[in-house]
Amino acid sequence: MSNDAAGFIGSIPQYYDQGLGPNIFTDYAADIAQRAAAGNPLRVLETAAGTGIVTRRLRDALPADAQLTATDLNPPMLDIARAKFRAGERVAFQPADAVALPFADASFDAVVCQFGIMFFPDKARSCAEVWRVLVPGGRYLFSVWDSHRHNSFGRIAHEVAGSFFPADPPQFYNVPFSCHQIDPIKEMLLAAGFDDLGIAVVRLNKAIADMAGFAQALVYGNPLIEQIRARGGVEPQRIVDAMLQAVRREFGNGRMPLQAIVFSATKPR
Repeated sequence: MSNDAAGFIGSIPQYYDQGLGPNIFTDYAADIAQRAAAGNPLRVLETAAGTGIVTRRLRDALPADAQLTATDLNPPMLDIARAKFRAGERVAFQPADAVALPFADASFDAVVCQFGIMFFPDKARSCAEVWRVLVPGGRYLFSVWDSHRHNSFGRIAHEVAGSFFPADPPQFYNVPFSCHQIDPIKEMLLAAGFDDLGIAVVRLNKAIADMAGFAQALVYGNPLIEQIRARGGVEPQRIVDAMLQAVRREFGNGRMPLQAIVFSATKPR
């Protein structure tokens, strides 16, 4: 992937894990892990595993004898993920590109991906790769964010960052919310050969654990910070301060709405 929106490197993983994880990722991680574990798969692949937020939940939910393989394009993300596991747990970590998976055909009973496909430059190819590495009867479970309309934290972050660069607003916060239309994803899965499609809209009313930490992570916890630095002329802390004001204004009661779409699909036997 050459897309600069997919470069979670440097200090980004720490902010991502500590500031974004508790606020927008952990509840959805628990949900998708339970969905994946329901089929009792013994060989599970996670793509775009990031800092292991889903990985930890998957390992806890899967059968004790299941083998979990967690992959991500960015090794610094996996470094944080590894630290969440004890020696001897049946989990392996491997850098990998989701559009060119380094695994043999029919290697896994299930593939899981939380909030990752939006960053894949060739989404159709990524679906074909999942189909290839799944056994017949294997399941693909993945989630995407719904639109800014249903996830106002994304709209706020996009607008606040853009207000500092009106001539060339950073575009990162368009990317995570770019796959909210169901039909194109459905057609892509069918074209790859999947059937037995399932679609669930999962809404949350989430308590914000730490507004200041959340605002900071909205700037520093993803490639937005690199887009800001590339433009220059604005200290990132000024954007963090404006982000915090906007978050407090929008979520004064300490809670925010979140909405994701979870897809499931099966490779025919």
